[in-house]
Amino acid sequence: MAGLYYEEFEIGAEIDHPRRRTVSERDNQTFCDMTMNQQPLHLDAEFAADTEFGGRLVNGLYTMSLAVGMSIPETTDGTIVANLSYDSVEHPNPVFHGDTLYARTTVTDKRETSDGERGIVEMHVEVFRVEEGADTLVCEFDRTALSLKKANQ
Repeated sequence: MAGLYYEEFEIGAEIDHPRRRTVSERDNQTFCDMTMNQQPLHLDAEFAADTEFGGRLVNGLYTMSLAVGMSIPETTDGTIVANLSYDSVEHPNPVFHGDTLYARTTVTDKRETSDGERGIVEMHVEVFRVEEGADTLVCEFDRTALSLKKANQ
């Protein structure tokens, strides 16, 4: 599915992203290696076992990056000029190896650029861990993107 052009975003629209991902130990290890993040809470089972979490946590930046990737097809795939910012990032609950995650985006604002050629779209992204009963919020953030206008294509 192609992303949305500026005109197609509606303030208040909630977009449930159908792709889910079960996070593996390898995902977490690879992300930590690629970003040179050697935090023992992510990588050292013995160290992490003695923390309040009782085990290794998935890197929070991986969780956020995964959510952005999950959201691309229904929001900005092929219609983005640039991501302008990621703000108000929160990780209210931990993510562990084996957790399955999914994301939801809410369009919070939009406005045309000063030249009227493109548009700025603000979105709030929430990431949930699948659990029996009720899913748990594990990450949320605001994403601002510069979007193409359909009229200019």
